[in-house]
Amino acid sequence: MRSVCFYFQVHQPFRLRTYRFFDMGVDSYYYDEFNNRTILRRIAEKSYLPTNKLMLKLIKKHGKDFNIAFSISGLAIEQFEKYAPEVIESFQALAKTGNVEFLAETYSHSLASLKSEEEFSRQVRKHSEKIEELFGQKPVTFRNTELIYSDAIGEMVAALGFKTMLTEGAKHVLGWKSPNYLYHHVSNPNLKLLLKNYRLSDDIAFRFSDQSWDGWPLTADNFVKWLNNLDTKEEVINLFMDYETFGEHQWAETGIFKFMETLPGKVLKGTNFTFNKPSDIAKKLKPVSAIQVPNPISWADAERDLTAWLGNEMQDEAFEKLYEVEQKMKGCDDKKLLGDWDKLQASDHFYYLCTKWFSDGDVHRYFNPYPSPYQAFINYMNVLSDFLNRVDEACGSSDNKSYSDKAREFAEASSKKVKKEAQKAKTKVQDKWDDVKDYSLDDLAKMSNAKVKELISKVNINELAHVMKDASDEVRNKVIPNMTKSVKAQYDKVEQNLKKVKKEDLKKFTLKIEKELKDLWKK
Repeated sequence: MRSVCFYFQVHQPFRLRTYRFFDMGVDSYYYDEFNNRTILRRIAEKSYLPTNKLMLKLIKKHGKDFNIAFSISGLAIEQFEKYAPEVIESFQALAKTGNVEFLAETYSHSLASLKSEEEFSRQVRKHSEKIEELFGQKPVTFRNTELIYSDAIGEMVAALGFKTMLTEGAKHVLGWKSPNYLYHHVSNPNLKLLLKNYRLSDDIAFRFSDQSWDGWPLTADNFVKWLNNLDTKEEVINLFMDYETFGEHQWAETGIFKFMETLPGKVLKGTNFTFNKPSDIAKKLKPVSAIQVPNPISWADAERDLTAWLGNEMQDEAFEKLYEVEQKMKGCDDKKLLGDWDKLQASDHFYYLCTKWFSDGDVHRYFNPYPSPYQAFINYMNVLSDFLNRVDEACGSSDNKSYSDKAREFAEASSKKVKKEAQKAKTKVQDKWDDVKDYSLDDLAKMSNAKVKELISKVNINELAHVMKDASDEVRNKVIPNMTKSVKAQYDKVEQNLKKVKKEDLKKFTLKIEKELKDLWKK
């Protein structure tokens, strides 16, 4: 039998409250208690609890043929314990069935694997211990934050004793290869790799309710047809997604719960697939080849890389500044500082700083509680400034500057960074807008006289006269006064003897002038 592997990510960050410069040194509680409780309770009631109830029902109905996997970040668990303990109880009920595998990840859902092997290992061990404590399972399969993976990260994961790891089936890595097989690490064949089938996964996670999608409406019967159309040699279909897909990203009204309720039965009856856990698949199948990933990949955005979290100056500045205190934190025994250290490492804080307006802007805005990445940066850096100074005070700093002086310098530097980044982003956005904007004759009225004169010198006067005939008074009053005497005389002569032209010719004349207008506008 072939396998479908359902894996669900469960994560919620501790969102920060509005933290101003004048809060530094006065109030070191950084979290938006109301917002965190409200969001967690809402998602629990709309998504986690009803979906867990459905999964338990499906397991009881289909028995050994329906198995699933979860990773639940340490920060999500902390919030469940604080705001919704019944969610943990519902996951424990699933764990008791034996049909659910709980995976290991970084406790903070962090980017530590990109910065420090020691901190990465600490978080993975802490997370594994928490999973075993709550669900009675010691994780044997690993998934990194947002499926981030590279050859180097794979080596760290293997060194921690894991035999299986999940990651993205990125097209730029696979090339002609299919994600529907088991692979292994490029230099360590003992680390098995399961790769996400991003097309089928995203059909459920992102496109399910998109009525402009040619696959809408997605039904269990249609999904079964797609599975049956796959090459019969392909052994495993990895459907990896956020658990919030059910009820939060795709509301109940879209039919997502009904789809999930009927899908397993349809698959089991109409295909030769069963639903299996990652560790069981890795034991049963033999890897077909190694996968070489020299540069990190992820499941985020169109690029499937790290640019959702790192790459612009604000993200890099915040990331580097945070990990400056790693060495000091190793010797720290202050529980509150250690808790803040975990919470501030969440990858979400760097995601909020992303300025990718065009490729995945709507997705980033949906998940961002801040009005802009620049405000997110100022807020995070204010919090970070206070946190770093608390660490210095607790661990003994060699810097003799006063607390207020250091905080002021840090805040001022952050503010300058924001202004610089905002101007760069504004220029970048304007450049891209200039490339995609459809310019019309009406834009002539907004151009400088110098550019209008340059435009007149570049176009055919006969064609310009035909186009000006139907132009608005505002455009005519901008163009005609900017003509030289000789051009004006030529224009008047053409205008007096203007002959009617075909509509398609007039359209060609207009498009030619608008093209010149666009080229001049971008100068």
